[in-house]
Amino acid sequence: MYIYDKPFYDICTMAKIKVKFRPSTIRGKRGLIYYYVSHRQDVRHITTPFRILPEEWDEERQDIVSGKKELEWVRHRIECDMGTLQKIVGELMQAQAAFSADDIVARFHEPERHVCLLSYFQEQIWAHTACNRLGTATNYRSAFSRLSSFLTGRSPLLSEVNTRFVEEYQDHLQQRGIARNSLSFHMRILRAVYNKAVRHGLIEQTFPFRNVYTGIDHTRKRAVSEDIITQMMRLNLEKHPSLAFARDMFLFSFFTRGMAFVDIVFLRKSNVQDGFIRYTRHKTGQQLTVRIESCMKAIIDRYAPFAENTPYLFPMLTQDDAKKSFAQYKSELRSYNNRLMQISRMLGLGDNISSYTSRHSWATAARNHNIPVSIISAGMGHTSERTTQIYLASIENTLVDNANKGLLDSFRL
Repeated sequence: MYIYDKPFYDICTMAKIKVKFRPSTIRGKRGLIYYYVSHRQDVRHITTPFRILPEEWDEERQDIVSGKKELEWVRHRIECDMGTLQKIVGELMQAQAAFSADDIVARFHEPERHVCLLSYFQEQIWAHTACNRLGTATNYRSAFSRLSSFLTGRSPLLSEVNTRFVEEYQDHLQQRGIARNSLSFHMRILRAVYNKAVRHGLIEQTFPFRNVYTGIDHTRKRAVSEDIITQMMRLNLEKHPSLAFARDMFLFSFFTRGMAFVDIVFLRKSNVQDGFIRYTRHKTGQQLTVRIESCMKAIIDRYAPFAENTPYLFPMLTQDDAKKSFAQYKSELRSYNNRLMQISRMLGLGDNISSYTSRHSWATAARNHNIPVSIISAGMGHTSERTTQIYLASIENTLVDNANKGLLDSFRL
């Protein structure tokens, strides 16, 4: 039960805030959740948009019944509203002037008052989930969990996200040893939520993220050479069909300009038309077209019999439901990376190959063949050449090192 009880002026004067449920007069219809505000014998009700069934309300605890996942967002919104109402009462009490229940209600209805950061954040997760952007929803959920850990039970408003708040959050992440790229990941998602609230007119833009890190550090080199790609193609895996399939998916990714594994998994037969693969990148929503070369067709034909009874091009997904198929994809990704590590060891590379390697390797090979960065960027579906440059940074270092070695060798040291 949510309740605020605190004396004001004298022990007989107090403000009370409670959550109440009013069932519908029509059997089987949803009832109304409202907030009860009482102060100095004045009582006011604040209507909420939340409607629930009688069996979803715990009358004894004056709370939504636990264990209903679909109602967790309602519970969270209620907690945020209770925190807002408690804060309003505290502010009015500190003003050392008489106030009424109407004053509490009026302040609560001020636009910036009832937009809780965590509640709004959670709404973005649900929005992405509803639109089947499940990967994005997963990332937002991870960032939400990290932010909730930082807040330790607090429920700040969106208007409280200022420079100081953001810098304190960055300090919190750094103190816990979060790597810079991971720190940036959490900051960029929080910034995206904040900017969306600005676009919705919920808060004013104050640019609170200007002093925190939201960039991307150059990661260690993930590409393998063209010689390794050739060795992988020639690897005899007849006795290891699961490894052979992983190898073929890796090569298919390389052949299709570094197609991401998630996009390969979700490729449908309908994406193949007139000698081209036309698909939409899961990460960016960008539409890409790849001409099918003979090496790609050989892999498609090899696994066509195994995918005969599914709408998908390759035999990895059996579910068409968005949530179930995404769960299957995550499982396939784990298996894929485990098998690639086994292949990597066979090639004497340790655990150096992962699902990212084919994408980086194609970019590396293209750059080594003097393909312009603009074309590499377009081929990979990058939204900017800056992202491509991050992929290629290690290549430039290798070229410089090789040039330096050639120079030193000329001195016969």
